Formats: sequence, structure tokens, C-alpha cells
Amino acid sequence: MSNVAASPELLIPKQSFANDLRTIKVVWQRDLIRFWADKPRIFGSVGQPFLYFFVLGTGMSTIVPQTHGISLRTFLFPGVLSLSVMFTCFLSAGSIVTDREFGFMRVMLVAPVRRGAIVVGKCLGGATVGVFQGSLLLAIAGLAHIPYDPILMVTLLGELVLLSFMLTAIGVLVAVQVRRMQSFMAIMQLSAAPMYFMSGALFPLDGLPAWLAVLNRLDPLSYAVDPMRRAVMGRLGVPVAGLTWGGARLPLSVELGVVIAIALMAAWCSTERFERMN
Repeated sequence: MSNVAASPELLIPKQSFANDLRTIKVVWQRDLIRFWADKPRIFGSVGQPFLYFFVLGTGMSTIVPQTHGISLRTFLFPGVLSLSVMFTCFLSAGSIVTDREFGFMRVMLVAPVRRGAIVVGKCLGGATVGVFQGSLLLAIAGLAHIPYDPILMVTLLGELVLLSFMLTAIGVLVAVQVRRMQSFMAIMQLSAAPMYFMSGALFPLDGLPAWLAVLNRLDPLSYAVDPMRRAVMGRLGVPVAGLTWGGARLPLSVELGVVIAIALMAAWCSTERFERMN
């Protein structure tokens, strides 16, 4: 008779919706824990919006004091709001590259969960951090002569959620394609500036040259900046030109629908890439 004990059977839990939800929660919580544990990053998140608002807004106001009858600082507020969350969302997405470099991503990939759950968790984590940073700028909206109207604040907060999720999803799509953090940062720096400057965050959309108008319509960020500017200017009663297709002003629902569609497409493509990752 053999004295060797039988090896215990390895039980691997099956994929289930409950496990996917648990995975989304864990990945989301991990991103928040990493954010709160990174004190320099928190300091940068708090200081960056104020830097953009005061330095960029005040500096450019010396060149163009007013536009559309309002102060330039007020006009720039929605654009600065989008800028304040852009790099935070991209940096959150870049943690995928770090996890891959140090081997933690392999641990997540062997788990019996759908790869899409990991992507959704990463997007939600980056979106949460982005909304937190954007909320800091909303807290000082009064300095840009923007009223603290509850409906306006809730509207801007909701649009920030969509914007942050879209930017994080785009960042995740880039992150799953590269293996080095230096490569990821180079790609993000190369794409973030054109994306921001072509979005209309810093200039009115009426009277643009034809080539710039085309680039503006192709820029995903344009469809998030314009709804925020529309909300702010609508509350102030100031008419401004917005995004148009074929000379017709886009409805708000179409603009936000484009943001949601881009976010879902980026998340889906990221999931497809995750399925082939090893």
C-alpha cells in the first residue's frame, strides 16, 4: 500500500457574472488605493487645476480680455476643466504598463474572469480619479464668475464622468499595445497636446479655417468640451458657436452619444487586445 497521500484536486471557479463584478470592484479599488498612497500624485492633482486656472486663464486674459462679452477666464473654464482630468486619466491607464513590466498583470490574466472585467475596472478607477480632480476645479468655479447653480454643477459633474471614462478608455487602449512605460508616456505626450489644442478648449469654434474645423470635428475631446461650454454659457445666457455637422448645430444628445460611443469602442478594442495578451 502506498503511503503517498493523494494530491488534492485543484478547483478552478467558473466564470460568472458575480466574479466579473467582484473583479471590477477589486481593480477599481486597487486604482484608488494606489492613488491615495501616492502623496506626490495627490499633491499634483490638487495643484494642477489651480495652476491651469490661474496661470493659463490670467496670462491669456492679458492678451484677450474678453470674448463673446465675457471674461476670457470664464470662457476658458470648460476647457481648463477638461485639461485638468486628461493627464490624470492617462496616467491611471498607464498603470497597466507598469503592472505588465513587474509581472502583476500576469496574475490578473490567469484569473478565471473575463478580460473585459479588468478593462472596465481600470476605466472606472481612472474615471473616479479624474472626476475627483475635476471636482477640485468645480469648487473654485466662482473665481471664474460661474454661479454655483446646483443644476449646472450636477450637469458638469455628469459630463466629467463621461469625459474621464472616455479618456481612461483611450489610455487603456494605448497601454495594452506597449510594453514599456517610457513608450506609453511618449505616445501620450505626442497625442495629448494635439487632442487638447484642436478640441476648441482655448478658442471659439466660429470662423475657424476649414482645415482646423475638420480636425476639430475629428477630435474626440471636442465632443466633451462643447457640452461643458454649452452648459456654462447657457447658464450665463451667453450664445456661443458650437460643433456643427454640415452647417447644423449638433444636439447635446448627439455630442454625448459620440463620447459614450468612443469610450465603449476603446474599451471593446482593449478587451479584444487583452484576450490575446499572455
